[in-house]
Amino acid sequence: MKISVVIPAHNEEGCLYGTVSSIVDTLEGEGIRYEVLIVNDNSRDNTLTVCQQLVQTFKTVRYVNNQPPNGFGFAVRRGLEEFEGDAVAIMMADASDDPQDLVVGYYKLLEGYDCVFGSRFIKGGKVVDYPVHKLLINRLANWFIKTCFGLRYNDITNAFKIYKREVIDGVQPILSHHFNLTVELPLKVVVRGFSYTIIPMRWYNRKTGISKLKIKEMGSRYLFIVLYVFLERHLSRGDYHRNFHIS
Repeated sequence: MKISVVIPAHNEEGCLYGTVSSIVDTLEGEGIRYEVLIVNDNSRDNTLTVCQQLVQTFKTVRYVNNQPPNGFGFAVRRGLEEFEGDAVAIMMADASDDPQDLVVGYYKLLEGYDCVFGSRFIKGGKVVDYPVHKLLINRLANWFIKTCFGLRYNDITNAFKIYKREVIDGVQPILSHHFNLTVELPLKVVVRGFSYTIIPMRWYNRKTGISKLKIKEMGSRYLFIVLYVFLERHLSRGDYHRNFHIS
């Protein structure tokens, strides 16, 4: 199975090269078939130059330039349109995700699951230098979503997840423009009947650059997506269930 790693990158000149190099080295060491697809999301710094350097250095890396407007959701959606693998992982450009967790998730996918979700807040998970105010808001938001949908998964806002290609086809249409995409995709996975497993993962706060997540701007967007999928679950009468898409 070939896995694609989609990395949205907006003004990430300081960390992108190291992030991609680490992913490449890890996957090469495991002998896993892969590609790394960077989505340059209208960067105003030297991110494009770094993308060009990475393509010249690694034959398994390529990039596309996203069209305006920029936004995490727009960038990931472009990557999900362009990836070539049998499965796709979404990882951050700031090296907050550990490539070894990608390896663990890959092998879990081979066991037959449709998706693999990472959690920083189960046994074996770890967070390093997580800002306290963001951590508090994160836990409250995840508790709310978990309660609404009766989930056993406690880190649904986390970006690190892996999906088989048929899952990406099965969760269309994707609506989110920003970080609320991290909630939309897994909630649709649950509501539409795909299988998933949860693995512990490690998360490290960025060492360079500025976080793109603006909490004050995201609350209503997260709520919109949660309510949208909640209504689908209770009112669609199974019209979007897995058996409808993959029959």
